[in-house]
Amino acid sequence: MVLNLAFPLKVRPRYSTVIRAADGTILHAFLSDDDKWRLATELDEITPVLRKTILYKEDKYFYYHPGFNPVAMARAAFRNLVTGRRTSGASTITMQVVRLLEPRERTYGSKLIEWFRAMQLEMRFSKDEILQLYLNLVPYGSNIEGIKSASMIYFGKPPQLLSLAEITTLTIIPNRPSTLWLGRTNPLIVQERNRWLNRFRKTDLFTPETIRDALAEPLNTHRRALPKQAPHLALRLKKQHPDQPIIHSLLRPNRQAQTEQLVASYVGRVRAMNIHNAAVLVVNNQTLAVEAYVGSADFANRFDGGQVDGVRAVRSPGSTLKPLLYAVAFDKGLMTPKTVLNDVPTNFSGYEPENYDRQFYGPITVESALANSLNVPAVKALQQVRTSTFVDYLKKAGFETIKKQSKDLGLSVILGGCGVTLEELTRLFAAFANGGKVGALNLVTPEADEKPAKKSQLISEEAAFLITNTLTQITRPDLPNNFDNSYHLPRIAWKTGTSYGRRDAWSIGYNKRYTVGVWVGNFSGEGVPELSGANIATPLLFSIFNAIDYNSGSGWFRMPKSLSMRQVCAETGDVPGEFCEHKLVDYAIMGVSPYRRCQHRKAVWTNAARTISYCAHCLPAAADGETGGAVQTLYPNLAPELIAFYESRRIPYGKIPPHNPACTRVFAQRGPQIVSPTDGSEYFISARQPQQLQLSCQADNEVKEVYWYLNDKLYRKAAPTEGVFFSPEPGPLKISCADDKGRNTNIRILVRLE
Repeated sequence: MVLNLAFPLKVRPRYSTVIRAADGTILHAFLSDDDKWRLATELDEITPVLRKTILYKEDKYFYYHPGFNPVAMARAAFRNLVTGRRTSGASTITMQVVRLLEPRERTYGSKLIEWFRAMQLEMRFSKDEILQLYLNLVPYGSNIEGIKSASMIYFGKPPQLLSLAEITTLTIIPNRPSTLWLGRTNPLIVQERNRWLNRFRKTDLFTPETIRDALAEPLNTHRRALPKQAPHLALRLKKQHPDQPIIHSLLRPNRQAQTEQLVASYVGRVRAMNIHNAAVLVVNNQTLAVEAYVGSADFANRFDGGQVDGVRAVRSPGSTLKPLLYAVAFDKGLMTPKTVLNDVPTNFSGYEPENYDRQFYGPITVESALANSLNVPAVKALQQVRTSTFVDYLKKAGFETIKKQSKDLGLSVILGGCGVTLEELTRLFAAFANGGKVGALNLVTPEADEKPAKKSQLISEEAAFLITNTLTQITRPDLPNNFDNSYHLPRIAWKTGTSYGRRDAWSIGYNKRYTVGVWVGNFSGEGVPELSGANIATPLLFSIFNAIDYNSGSGWFRMPKSLSMRQVCAETGDVPGEFCEHKLVDYAIMGVSPYRRCQHRKAVWTNAARTISYCAHCLPAAADGETGGAVQTLYPNLAPELIAFYESRRIPYGKIPPHNPACTRVFAQRGPQIVSPTDGSEYFISARQPQQLQLSCQADNEVKEVYWYLNDKLYRKAAPTEGVFFSPEPGPLKISCADDKGRNTNIRILVRLE
């Protein structure tokens, strides 16, 4: 014990890192840090035939001696003394392990040290572990060490699949690695192999039939490269587990190879468009295991950045975060799929988003806005949800870059104004497939004592179903060209995204079994006019689903029990009111979804000619107490922004007649909304080239005239939809807008000289 403490034995073999697939096969192997192929052999890979052959040849009494064999040592010493030279050795397997761990000159003094170290090994390790160490360290010439390395490099198979002839071949080479060179001196190796096989027959180590088959087996071997699949994941896992020689990933080799081939082939086809890369992640929804991981189209292509891991590269998400936003809005009781939002030009305190096609579609339902990936409705939904609330959901979903950017994020986050990775987006969409539960993706097999990561509820099961139901629709603009009415269209829910400048094309899809994330673009960040999520990324997504889960029999998502159906007004998506004529069926989350009475139409008193409208204050009365010639008419109750949109595009709508000019009532409701300039903003003008600013507002349906004031002085009278221009003076400026009902709105801006 004292000697052990004084001269501790360090057993730290520097193994090559091996990445295994889910089925146990080798996906990727790395050289050890001393540039050796030294693959670790596991105990279950040491077969009885391998054990029996090694022990017979190297150490018959391995399981009986304490690390050294006194009888063999005495016999060797006697022979060496008689002959006057070294004719035989007495090294046990344990002593050979010591020599491989601590190489020394072959002297009697070294033998004594090996004897001492061998006893130390026997005290620390079991016999099977010592045999395992020997098989891991035995040299095979060049930079190949260990029977597993030799087995994989020369025979292309792990040790447990070796035949007796192959095992015998690998047991004889360590004694003569310089002369017995596999692939070069095969005839000599066969001669030596057969000599040992005949010795096995004489001692009845194996049956005669087994020996006969081994003798007849040809030796056609050569040095081959070890597997190099999934290089991006392999490098990632090697960095995460630097001291682990064997890393058990959850990748499926066939699925990985299939996906790599599809990505390489697809990028080869779109390279003519100046699109050079793509990344794909395939996730099993039930286990969240990553079954395919493709970081780039070609890892070896240095010119196009093939070694960049596109799965973890931070990119702009485009519109891919919209499903989560609407799911949060459903859970907050702010809207339902049939809720109508106005897709019209809108100024959000200076931020004026546009749709992908630069068109606006007026009133549109939430489900249509999501299916068509419209931007203005999404920003309006985010304004209702609040940016800070939405960012909190993104943090909970595991978006790491967004956690760092959270203080600087605004409304543009929903249109791609943030950084995400393909891995994070795929994990988010896997949550939709798992009833709103999000969890970390699994790259490796968990340790036996490691508790599996729990999924946390990100959104409700009901909201997840509503999003899935919307994203499954086929009639939508992000369906790739030539895919409609095609049998190549898989049954999936999917969402596309295209970043600003057409730098990133996304398509994330899922069904019951799998979630697949696809990114296509250039790692250089170069934009391409043809790049879009619909026409570039989605065809690859469809191809992958058709390859891995075509005609899946796993069924589809079922509607949760707490999700109900109800009638709503087709004009607003609200609960029908007394004037609602067109109704349709909508989903509602019981106890959560909003219950608002529809007010899309309102009754207005007018004269018989419908040229003047009346309020209760000025409604004419006849002598009998009835209304004197006034009639009640239904008019659309339109938002000011929608009126401005209709006016700008000359879309007809029901206009309320001007209010009775003789009425003396002052209306207390909200006045016109000033949309230009932006309240609280600073404007810089040039002294040499004076510029004008535009005054514009949005007013209610019944407003026919507005009055503009600059610093409380009347500037001009105009129609509500008319743009008015003025030349500002430097300094603070108060702008007021009053309508013909006496309602007033004020804003303040600051004008500076450049």
